Amino acid sequence: MAKIKLTKNELKKQRDALKTFLRYLPTLQMKKQQLQMEIREVEARRRELRSRREASDKEFRAWIAVYGEASALADSDGKPFLSVAAVRTSRGNIAGVDIPVFEGADFSVAEYDLFTTPLWVDAAIERLKQLLSLDLEDRTLGEQIVRLSDELRTTSQRVNLFEKVKIPETQEHIRKIRISLGDQQIAQVVRGKIAQRKVVARTAA
Repeated sequence: MAKIKLTKNELKKQRDALKTFLRYLPTLQMKKQQLQMEIREVEARRRELRSRREASDKEFRAWIAVYGEASALADSDGKPFLSVAAVRTSRGNIAGVDIPVFEGADFSVAEYDLFTTPLWVDAAIERLKQLLSLDLEDRTLGEQIVRLSDELRTTSQRVNLFEKVKIPETQEHIRKIRISLGDQQIAQVVRGKIAQRKVVARTAA
């Protein structure tokens, strides 16, 4: 515990500090609760998204199995016809935290021979776009969770610092200063009475 001056000025300083801590603590606690709630909501959205993605993937694989091999979706060198050209995100804000919000994706489709590739490839590429979009959205939700979790960790540390260190420490400082000032006041009264008795004794003599 830091050493403090046992003075009235220090007492005022410590009281002001305690008021500040007590004023900001509820705000930090509220922010902590909000972040916890938001993280749970994003995690729930991510679980739902992954469930949809898994169902779509199973359906796609079954669909491909009916029509032919998945290798038909790539050129002779094995390079896929479909690739991600750009991911579009916007900026959101939750409890003061900047987060990426998935808006969509742009895809690049390589030219392929319409005569040598199966007719179902066009439809398969559209389904692949949907699957890739789900993957990219999942990645964005993951980034949201990382950022919100980082802020939650920082906020929780501040709440703990206020609750377990700063407020008890300041209250203890105030208690010590009050005791010291009380002792000083008693000592002054005692000295005053002693001095008064001496004056009375001298006058009587």
